[in-house]
Amino acid sequence: MRVRAFALPICAVAMLLSACATSSVESSSVPASAAARADKVRGDLEAATRSGAVGALATLTENGVDTVVAAGRADLAAGTPISTDRPEHVRVGSITKTFTAAIVLQLVAEHRIDLDRSIDTYLPGLLVGDGVDGRAITVRQLLGHRSGLPQPAESPETNGHQAALAGRTFTPAQEIALVLRHPAQFAPGARFEYTNTNYLVAGMMVEAVTGHRYADELRERILTPLGLANTYLPATGETGLRDPHLTGYGIVGGAVTDVTRLEPSIPWTSGALVSTGADLNRFYTALVAGRVVPQAQLRDMFDGVDMGNGDGMSYGLGVGYTELPCGTKFVGHLGGVDGFSTVSGATTAGRAVTFSYTGTPTEGDVRGSLTLSLCG
Repeated sequence: MRVRAFALPICAVAMLLSACATSSVESSSVPASAAARADKVRGDLEAATRSGAVGALATLTENGVDTVVAAGRADLAAGTPISTDRPEHVRVGSITKTFTAAIVLQLVAEHRIDLDRSIDTYLPGLLVGDGVDGRAITVRQLLGHRSGLPQPAESPETNGHQAALAGRTFTPAQEIALVLRHPAQFAPGARFEYTNTNYLVAGMMVEAVTGHRYADELRERILTPLGLANTYLPATGETGLRDPHLTGYGIVGGAVTDVTRLEPSIPWTSGALVSTGADLNRFYTALVAGRVVPQAQLRDMFDGVDMGNGDGMSYGLGVGYTELPCGTKFVGHLGGVDGFSTVSGATTAGRAVTFSYTGTPTEGDVRGSLTLSLCG
């Protein structure tokens, strides 16, 4: 789930797909400008399959109308192309963080959480370790990845796909206990460092403050009000994806392998969400328009720091944002888990886009793809 601002994974199995890339556009009621952008995006997706992506899917939304473009394969074994006539479920990884931050900020608006109070206020005694003190870390620092909390390297024990195969699950408390075996990365507030641990703690805080399961708060506060019928947080042990879905692929033992199964209790509120392009576009469009988080908290959400990647991307509270070459502000997030990578967001000009790829990651030009799909 570790992501950089404009480095989107694509994958490295081009020889399997270079002769079978496909694409299509759902064109009913599509504005001419959106159709033109879709034609350009189709070329990008086909190039992605030639360079290694197993499947590539883009959903462009303008004025509430979705245009869907696809290339590559939904499933290699069956040889099926990606359908553009139905919403395909994909794992969206760290895009989950925007949803988690939005719930916390709704609780801030309800005066149940204070951004500048310590984590220990809500989760007393949880964060104690080598250089780690929950009394010194604020909620704002947590959501903005400025807490200094440890981010241990991935291990077979905490690999989501391997855990799914082994039937291994975790509670949030067990995960935090594993994290706290490691020292703090830096003093709270000293700098920005993207760390999944922050959003596991944020999920625990939501449950402690509300007395409800995070999944229930997610449904009642965001999914149901926005009509996101194809978005869900899988329950512990729900390792597969609900149909219809793309198959996720990784390289295991040198071979392209189906790695779709994942134990959701590991990424949980930092990266376990499953969604579709249309649902994510609806969510980010509503977020930018102030229909998810009240305006006062939305200003906090967009008050961030440069991520330090030299690409103009800043990170606020659960969102990245930047100005595109056409002068519009893009707000969104990237996400990646085994077999899947996604970038999604909306602009202040009312357009939205979601790109989803399956396969083993390499670097790609996300800023260029966003500009192509959202400008002009």
